[in-house]
Amino acid sequence: MEQKTGLVHIYCGDGKGKTTAALGMAVRAAGRGKRILIARFLKTDDSGEVPVLGGIPGIRLIPCKRSFGFFSRMTETEKKEAGEYYNRLFHKAWREGVEEKFDMILLDEIMAACRYGLVPEAELLKCLREKPDRLEVVMTGRDPSEALLNAADYVSEVCKRKHPYDRGVTAREGIEY
Repeated sequence: MEQKTGLVHIYCGDGKGKTTAALGMAVRAAGRGKRILIARFLKTDDSGEVPVLGGIPGIRLIPCKRSFGFFSRMTETEKKEAGEYYNRLFHKAWREGVEEKFDMILLDEIMAACRYGLVPEAELLKCLREKPDRLEVVMTGRDPSEALLNAADYVSEVCKRKHPYDRGVTAREGIEY
């Protein structure tokens, strides 16, 4: 049996650390001379890792130039605009990742983008089925669908046992963002 070199990873769950784990894999791959393309969904570029990632040879981060806030607080018009924006972002990342022969594409918070209908899950699944054998794909976010779980080779769940947010401690700069 011929072994595929590029596999599909999902980091999901309600715990803190999904993006951190995925970025750790990206840094590891870059340290071995691999080329990584990162696209972030439902997040702004005002996060501590963004300026650092841009300085790591082999890593390209597609900027997230628009922020729509929390999905639950968006108006219908904002949801439509966000869907158009994130769908374009997804297709740009996928096209560049495949055409420019990146070794890894990291789609941070793509699960939420699919769950909210901002990126059509059917299109993501089609891309995963048709991806080049050499391409590693890493996806993060809560509540992946059964279809996405079935498409993955690795599924790692981060489980929250305790979190300061439950005591009213809000996100802290340099720790949560």
